[in-house]
Amino acid sequence: MPSLPALRRRPALPATAPLLAATGHTLAVAAPAAPPGSGPGGPPPPPAPRRPRATATSGSGPSGYLALLRLPGATAFTLGGLLARLPAGMFSVSAVLMIAASRGSYALAGAVTATGLAATALVAPWTARLVDRYGQRRVARPAAALAVCGALALVACVRLGAPAWTLFAAYAATATVPNAGAMARARWQALLGEDPARRHTSTSFEQAVDEVCFMAGPALAAVLCTALFPEAGTLTGVALLAVGITLFTAQRATEPPPHPRPATGSAAPLRRPGTAPLLAVFLATGIVFGTLEVTTLAFADTAGHAAAGGLIVGLQAAGSCVAGLVYGARAPAGPAAARLPVLLALLTAALALPALAATTGSAALLAPAVLCAGMATAPVMITAMTLVQHRTAPARLNEGLTLAVTAILTGIALGSALAGQAADRLTPGTGYTVALAAACAAIALATRLRAPALSGVRG
Repeated sequence: MPSLPALRRRPALPATAPLLAATGHTLAVAAPAAPPGSGPGGPPPPPAPRRPRATATSGSGPSGYLALLRLPGATAFTLGGLLARLPAGMFSVSAVLMIAASRGSYALAGAVTATGLAATALVAPWTARLVDRYGQRRVARPAAALAVCGALALVACVRLGAPAWTLFAAYAATATVPNAGAMARARWQALLGEDPARRHTSTSFEQAVDEVCFMAGPALAAVLCTALFPEAGTLTGVALLAVGITLFTAQRATEPPPHPRPATGSAAPLRRPGTAPLLAVFLATGIVFGTLEVTTLAFADTAGHAAAGGLIVGLQAAGSCVAGLVYGARAPAGPAAARLPVLLALLTAALALPALAATTGSAALLAPAVLCAGMATAPVMITAMTLVQHRTAPARLNEGLTLAVTAILTGIALGSALAGQAADRLTPGTGYTVALAAACAAIALATRLRAPALSGVRG
């Protein structure tokens, strides 16, 4: 019999520990199994320790973003992703300025960059699929190395006066640039699990990072190419891409596991219900972006404020960045599929402001109007990206996110072409009407995402 002190030190058994079972005329009591070496009256075994799991506390305001960055490895892969994403906004501007300075032809420069965009639309989803199957480190590094070789080959062809066709071939090789934004979002999803509030915050944070890159990349490229030498922008982009991808992929602890053989139900993103109309929404939104940018530049130039055009376009990106951070600071109410048409309607209303400002011919009135339009774009992109993450199997997440980015880039190219034609043939502000039409089309497409056939899909 245990001594009195031993009885006093013994922890009380939980009330739910004994299991009672009635069988016929017998009442059986099943006690917890005793650990090896303990007697019948020994204390119960201590509870098994729980494995710690990195989590970010949910909350509103800046604390939610700071909590994300406190996760192990999060700051490092965020910095690497930021550096790796800057060249996406630098390469095209740098190529245009470099080719135009050496060959004296903006038409040739535009054709080369358009060819590179078309190659990216074809190659990027396949690169993302390889990332999903074999891992970010194994695929992103060689893919980035091929893109670096293509960019350096373009510089060499320009400097050496090589035939024009070599410029197209060299710039097309940069299409293997890995989608750092998609890989970063995949890491957040692996870190945060299924918590909708924290995933909303991480998606908003990544959208803000995208806006910073789209705002700073072209400006940095223009400054380098004009203040130093025409090849400076491309060479700097090459260095940033190499350093950024190396730093990003060096964070092995946060890298999602590869999926060499996708599990049952991991269908290709294009085959999943609701993906086609969602990608069409991204395409229409890209047309809005491309049309808004080119029309603003053309309007400012026609109004005699060409220098202010770049600043006004920068306001669009700045407004989107700030709005994205504010929108992500608090978990939204309701499913994402129901919010998207409402947010697109707000974007459409905001796009009416630049159209009205253009009728006055005043660049001073256009600036706040474009700022408001930019602020309305971030919530749309965050919600749409959330839908992509919800409706794509984890084994194909990079592929699904890259398809969304490819649809946006394709829309930007179409919107830029349409706005350019409108600026040359019609009044300078006519392109804003094209943006309004594209936004209305996006609303119609977004309403299809709420069809009953998709009711079983998350988001």
